[in-house]
Amino acid sequence: MSPARLGPRAIAGVLCVLGVLVSAYLTLVEVTQGRMPLACPTVGAINCERVLTSPQSTIGPAPVSALGVAWFVVLGALLVVPGAGFVKTLRSAWVLAGLAFVLYFVYAELFLVGAICLWCTVTHLLVFALCLLVLGGTLP
Repeated sequence: MSPARLGPRAIAGVLCVLGVLVSAYLTLVEVTQGRMPLACPTVGAINCERVLTSPQSTIGPAPVSALGVAWFVVLGALLVVPGAGFVKTLRSAWVLAGLAFVLYFVYAELFLVGAICLWCTVTHLLVFALCLLVLGGTLP
């Protein structure tokens, strides 16, 4: 089935599932401390290892990627709930908060860590796409 045939809610749901999968993979890599292979370059400007081992990769004791799993799961749950006024407002606030975090993490990768993680970039793009879907008013 082509994406054009899927409704915006189904597309958003698929994006949430992809976000959970990528974020869960990154979380496993982080919590196993390198025992799970990291499928990403580890030298030069694209260096997932440098990003995932930087101080910016955690908030308190939690890996940022684990928070990403939670973010995608919560948004997925908010997509299932019918879009009455409060739920639509909550969805919008949730994606805007996610976008704010993404903007900080892109800044951190570029200017604090000095490297880009390809997997992180995938999650950033997923958050951006979900933000467009939710704020674009296409979700009932």
